[in-house]
Amino acid sequence: MTGRIIIDMFTTLDGVAQAPGGPEEDPSDGFPFGGWQAPLPSEAVGRSVDEGMKTLDALLLGRRTYDIFAGYWPNHTSGPEGFIGQLFDRVPKYVASRDADIRLDWQGSTRVGADLASEIAALREKHNDVHVIGSIDFVQTLLTEKLYDELQLWVYPIVLGQGKKVFPEGAAPANLRLLHAEAGDGGALLLRYAPLPGEVQTGVMGD
Repeated sequence: MTGRIIIDMFTTLDGVAQAPGGPEEDPSDGFPFGGWQAPLPSEAVGRSVDEGMKTLDALLLGRRTYDIFAGYWPNHTSGPEGFIGQLFDRVPKYVASRDADIRLDWQGSTRVGADLASEIAALREKHNDVHVIGSIDFVQTLLTEKLYDELQLWVYPIVLGQGKKVFPEGAAPANLRLLHAEAGDGGALLLRYAPLPGEVQTGVMGD
């Protein structure tokens, strides 16, 4: 059975996915709302994340998210976050970077990016559920090239009006199929999509 590349994104109602976890996560372009997710806790989102962790057997990350994870999770392998910390520490971690000399000190880390399409295909053959977490810049490459199998969005009832978006202006047109939709507590909404082949079609309503 071929494995899946699963993109996990926390996003606002207007599509912003930049720095949900904290002010220092991604302050690029002067983004003033880092940590916007923290005041919006959701038990349903937590349960959904936990379910995804049960089948995760590899991580595929952009460089910025990798650096954040590598500085945090190896030091949180016990206590309330111990399950995720131990999981992330144990599974293989693939880091997208054009820098062939990149230094990856976290155990089990490997660079990808020389030939992303073939490397993604190899990951599908090697693993069951490869999760892409955060990594908004890298995610936009995966979406454009359709190098993913599932896009999982946790949409929060907040509008920021600025910041990096899952689908920014100029994003490649694409067809998607809704796999699952679920409303959670606090107004959060879980949406799971799969990519569909073919060009986006247009027409006239009523014809």
